[in-house]
Amino acid sequence: MTIKLVALVFLCLMTGTAVAQEPKVTALMSKDLPESPGREALMITVEHAPGGSSAIHRHNAHAFVYVLEGSVVMQLKGGQQVTLTPGQSFYEGPDDVHVVDRNASSTQPAKFLVLLIKDKGAPALVPAQ
Repeated sequence: MTIKLVALVFLCLMTGTAVAQEPKVTALMSKDLPESPGREALMITVEHAPGGSSAIHRHNAHAFVYVLEGSVVMQLKGGQQVTLTPGQSFYEGPDDVHVVDRNASSTQPAKFLVLLIKDKGAPALVPAQ
């Protein structure tokens, strides 16, 4: 009976974690960069629920991150993990692969602002391995 109860609790926790994984992304503005034909700036916010994270990805862009609320753990392929809190920033280059992007807290949400300088019309995020 105890093993079944532990398994059921574990399954419920795993299901809740899987649902909470997808971040909420909100586009704030997009602006063509006339001095760089074919390029644009895209500003978004990303909100991670408690325990939330993003899959491994890349942006094919210059990405400037600024933490607004909570704390987030970031890591680029080949780099060190860093934990960022409100007021701290992070940079990803066009060739970087973002291997860790998660909320550092399992109880509090996290929110950050991202400014992307990218090719006009290109996706903001591309899955990577």
